[in-house]
Amino acid sequence: MVLLAPGLAAAGDPLAAIVADVDQGRFLEAETAIRRALAARGTRAADQQALQFQRERMRRIRLDFSLDGAAARARVRSQVPDLREDEFQRWDAAGLIERLDIDGEPRYFNRSVSNLFRLSPEAAARRAPPVRPFAQGPYETLHRHHRDVLQVAKATASTSTLPRRVRITHRIAAKADAVPAGETVRAWIPYPRAIAGQQEAIALVDSQPARPQVAPERALQRTAYLEQPAIAGQPTAFSVTYEVTVHARHVAIDPDRVVPATITPALAPFVAERAPHVMFNEDLRRFSAQVVGEETNPYRIAQKLFAAVDRIPWAGAREYSTITNISDYAFRAGHADCGQQTLLLITLLRMNGIPARWQSGWAYSEDVEGHDTMHDWGALYLAPYGWVPMDVTTGQLASDDPALRWFYLGGLDAYRVAFNDDYSRDFIPAKQHERSETVDLQRGEVEWRGGNLYFDQWDYQFEWTVLPRDGRG
Repeated sequence: MVLLAPGLAAAGDPLAAIVADVDQGRFLEAETAIRRALAARGTRAADQQALQFQRERMRRIRLDFSLDGAAARARVRSQVPDLREDEFQRWDAAGLIERLDIDGEPRYFNRSVSNLFRLSPEAAARRAPPVRPFAQGPYETLHRHHRDVLQVAKATASTSTLPRRVRITHRIAAKADAVPAGETVRAWIPYPRAIAGQQEAIALVDSQPARPQVAPERALQRTAYLEQPAIAGQPTAFSVTYEVTVHARHVAIDPDRVVPATITPALAPFVAERAPHVMFNEDLRRFSAQVVGEETNPYRIAQKLFAAVDRIPWAGAREYSTITNISDYAFRAGHADCGQQTLLLITLLRMNGIPARWQSGWAYSEDVEGHDTMHDWGALYLAPYGWVPMDVTTGQLASDDPALRWFYLGGLDAYRVAFNDDYSRDFIPAKQHERSETVDLQRGEVEWRGGNLYFDQWDYQFEWTVLPRDGRG
């Protein structure tokens, strides 16, 4: 259950005011209101749970915004030794160093300084040498793999090409004594579902402990569930190893063939709002109108919206569970990561009657040793083609060839495994306590009967190997 949902609270509901107080850093006021609401007679169990989550959200925000002003300045000076105070204040005032004033005290996001050098060319130019380039995935720029996908797709008249058989091991380890000895630790590890033409032939190879409960294919956030007792002084470790065949995707879209989709009952949810993260507010409506203009062709509308969201600079993100409305945050913050950009694009497409949905998992590469990362992307429905992939964070590629330039609006590379075909969906078996990640599922989740274990209480590891073509590793 997702408890961060101000859009679900009626106007005048105490929860809505508490959510707003938390968003604005008025934690003392929020805590007072939470205590008052919890003490009130007749408060429903579900409302109590939602109120308790706002208390937990404040705790998580404090973990994300752990830097005071002195610490933030020290981090900037570690790369800009001759930093002037007026520079810092100017970057701060411009919102380039993400800050939340908590009960009047300026607190800075843990990743705000590294983000500053991504967001501000002026700040980046002030760094003292040696300056290390920012890490970037190999497929975020034009790569021979993109050309290979197009060439093979054209030669074979197929939308699924260049399959790779991948063996993946995903590990979770609750820290020693995070749970009292003898208590059962419960873990959910992300696990792929078969998606025709994208990822297929999924086979469980091994797990620790044995015999995991793998959720059925209908689970849109699919997991392998394991449990075992905690032992004093030792981490509680879980792992799942599986193999999956992943295909590159390319749909050759002729814009002149694209027509508005007939919104069937199956498609209706994908053009609708879904609180709290996909909401059609007036500011987004105005932005959409400015971007789309008089265009009526759904594919060309999608191109315009894709390009507009692609222009938002990437930056490291705070935990999604702390953000009230992610699409609105991506629109206003001046930066966004992959999931935030994807939710914003989904919202804008749906506002224009174009069905859009979420997908996410993990990306990796044979070309850059040790490269892998959590990643979010999506899909849109274009008649007569049906559902086609989109990855607005990888975005447009630098090419004069439209098929390459718009590769990720209708295509995907072969180096990603999807765990999620939707966001914020219940697990099978259900989690009893609030999730650490209320939107996505890429690291996993851990709990015991006493409560959820947050990310600072356990570690995770994702390992992958592309197998030889005969499938033997």
